[in-house]
Order: sequence, then structure tokens, then C-alpha cells
Amino acid sequence: MKAGLVVLCLGYVLSQFFRAFLAVLSVDLGRDIGATPEDLAFASGLWFLIFAAMQLPVGWALDRVGPRLTAAVLLLVGGAGGAALFALSSSPFHIAIAMGLIGVGCSPVLMASYYIFAREFPPARFATLAAVMLGVGSVGNLVASYPTALAVELMGWRATMGMLAVFSAAIALGIWFSVHDPKRVETEHRGTVLDLLKEPALWAILPLMLVAYAPSAATRGLWAGPYLSDIFGLSTTQIGTATLIMGAAMIAGTFAYGPLDRMLGTRKWVIFGGNALGTVGLVLMCLWVDNAVWLSVVLMAAIGFLGASFPVIMAHGRAFVPPHLVGRGMTLLNLFGIGGVGLAQFVTGRIHAATVDISPAAPYTAIFGFFAVTLAIGCVIYLFSRDSVD
Repeated sequence: MKAGLVVLCLGYVLSQFFRAFLAVLSVDLGRDIGATPEDLAFASGLWFLIFAAMQLPVGWALDRVGPRLTAAVLLLVGGAGGAALFALSSSPFHIAIAMGLIGVGCSPVLMASYYIFAREFPPARFATLAAVMLGVGSVGNLVASYPTALAVELMGWRATMGMLAVFSAAIALGIWFSVHDPKRVETEHRGTVLDLLKEPALWAILPLMLVAYAPSAATRGLWAGPYLSDIFGLSTTQIGTATLIMGAAMIAGTFAYGPLDRMLGTRKWVIFGGNALGTVGLVLMCLWVDNAVWLSVVLMAAIGFLGASFPVIMAHGRAFVPPHLVGRGMTLLNLFGIGGVGLAQFVTGRIHAATVDISPAAPYTAIFGFFAVTLAIGCVIYLFSRDSVD
């Protein structure tokens, strides 16, 4: 099983890469196929929404057929196929379809790992294991920054995506040969996602899950590129460096959050404190949106660090999920987390289009303001949640 988890982690590296690389390609795609920031926001949002929509069938598949078949088949067909289509794209529409396919391919990888953690390891270790998988997998976030910008400059974005298609296929085959399905839970109980939604404790957690990941994921995955280019005139490689810093901060935040629930004896206040501070960081981005490039990069890094509470929120929600519905419980939480990013990308794309003619800074002030307001609302609702530490 250890080899299987390593390969699943490599698959999650791909998943992190594919949700973040458009920020670095924004200049090249605009020049070569006429893709505007709104086009890329739509394509990025489609990745996240299709990824989120896939969580329901993925949850069913994890409980019924296991993580091995679920992750291997979807990554091969969607991940490798979508990357190949991206490499051949000649219009923004092709990019959107490719991103949707890639979203299908990436949708089971992290949840397959979390399913194995929930089945094979003690509950008290779940948050730490989840954070380690997320943190190590987030190397893909770093690869999607300066290294990708360098690869694109050396051999072009089409060849880069072709190589990623081959790598995706290799990882899918590795999952097929190395992952072993945990034993199924034998129980007379049957249940669906609707049974999970009847659990009152989840309803105070799900709204924060919907908005907590969106500011860092959407900024790192898309808006950092247009923002730094439009406001400060940064080049592709300079944007790559800035997003590398933000990506590293997101990884550091993941590892920082992971053990805090056990160290401090609370999940609720770790999660609330981090996201409340993230709200403050977003407000400062609005106030100082065009002040200085170094300040913007520092604030984006802070937002990335503080916005890395995903695995701890996942662990908080998992505590209220019965054992025979672990697969569907994990994917329901992930649906909200990833779906929130997709919705945010569609909304912020429209915000950008509606404000772009006002001033260069207006679209980005509005976008960061939108993230600040939604995160603040999520934090307020989360105050009514029940704490849990296994």
C-alpha cells in the first residue's frame, strides 16, 4: 500500500499542477490563440466545477469498486486525454473542453488517498496524513510556476502539454499496478449523500468549505498572472517567480495546519483563526492593490499560507461521517471545497469583464473584495459548528 500511496501522491502533484498552470500560460495563450482573461477564467472555472460535480460519482465508486479502478481509469482517460487535447488546441473553446476533461481525470486522486487513510489508519492521524498528502502533492503548484514558465520558453506550451499527457498516462498505469483496495466495511446500513446532508453538524462546516480554498486557489491558479501583468507589467518568467513564492507559502501553510488540531486540542479554532486572518489579508490586498509589486507578492503568499486549511476542515467534517459512508462523505466535502473555486472563477471572470474599463486596478480590487466578503461570511457561519478532535 505504501507504493500505491506514493503513486497516488504523484497523481495529486498532477492535480495541483493542472489547477494552477493557467496563470503562467496567460500571456502565451493570449498571444497564440487569442485567449482573454475571461476565457481563461471560464476554462479554469470549468475545471473546478466538473471536478466538483465528479465527486458524487467518485464517492459512490470509492465505496463500491474501490480507489484503484476509480483513480486509474479516470486519470488515464480524462487527465492524459485532456492534456493531449490542450496541446492541440487552436481556440479558447478547445482550452475549455480540455480543462473540463482534465478535471474529470484529476477528480478521484486525492479522495482515493483520503479514502485509504480513513480505512487503514487511526482517526486521530487523519488530519496529519491528509495535510502531508496535500503538502507533498502541492509540489505540483510549484512546478506550475517558474519551472513551467521556463519549459514554455524553451520548447513552447504545446510540447509542454504533450509531455504532461504522457506523464499523466504513466501515473494512471502506476496507480493500476500499485494501489490495493482496502477491505470493504460490512454493514447492514445503507445510505446516500442525502443521509449525510441530514447531519446538522455538517451544515455549519460546508459553507466555510465552499469559500475557504477559493481565494488562494483562484489567485494562484489564474488571477495572479493577469493581475501582475496588468498592474506591474511583469513578464511570464517574473510571474512564474511570484507564483512560485505563493505556491511555496501554500505548501508551508498545509504542513503548518496539519498537526495543530492535535497540538492545541481543537480543530474549530485553528480553522477559524486561520481563515479570519486570511480575510484580513484579502482586505489589505484591496487597499494596496497597486502599491508595490513586492507588497502584493508578500500578501499573496500570506493569503496562500492562511488559506491552506483544507485538510483540517476535511478532518473536521469527516468526524461526523459514519464509517460505511466515508467515501461519499469525503467527496461531498471535496465537492464543496473544489466547487467553490469553480463558482468563484465564473463570478470573478464576470467581475473582471464588468470593471476592466474603469481603471487597471478596479477589476482586481473588486475580485479580492469579493473573496474577502465571501470568506468573512463563511467564518461567521462556521462559528456555530461543533468542535471535534479524534
